[in-house]
Amino acid sequence: MIGGLCVLLALLAQVMLVNRVPLPAGGAPDLVLLAVIGAALARGPVAGAVLGFFAGLLVDVMPPTAHLVGQYAFVLALVGYVAGRGAGGPVTTVVLCVLLAPLLAAAVGGLISDPRVTMATLTGYVPVTVVYTLLVSPIVIWLTARIGRPGYST
Repeated sequence: MIGGLCVLLALLAQVMLVNRVPLPAGGAPDLVLLAVIGAALARGPVAGAVLGFFAGLLVDVMPPTAHLVGQYAFVLALVGYVAGRGAGGPVTTVVLCVLLAPLLAAAVGGLISDPRVTMATLTGYVPVTVVYTLLVSPIVIWLTARIGRPGYST
């Protein structure tokens, strides 16, 4: 429940604030991805996969959308599972998942012939997004993991 609330708040912040700020090089951090990773680190692989799936569905239907419904649900479910496994420690897991998510999304997009998946996107936009996401990851992961852990009470 709390993990879902964190993801919903991250999605709202992403759509209403982060996506509207023109950052250098045209990228933006992915707060929803970080919220899923943080909640999965706190709750485990099954909860991470379920939360990632529903977070991905929200991202899939949230305007503006230009891809098939289910594309990010699949990606975030996989990332939530991997993050919940937490192999290698939290820092390694966060870096791995932040690198894995856009590459997996590009692979899925390529499989379904998404016209937005090009070499220019992979070499220009994806690295900038990964860097921005890694820069804000300590704050978002800490907040999500702290609030999303079992037994948390305000």
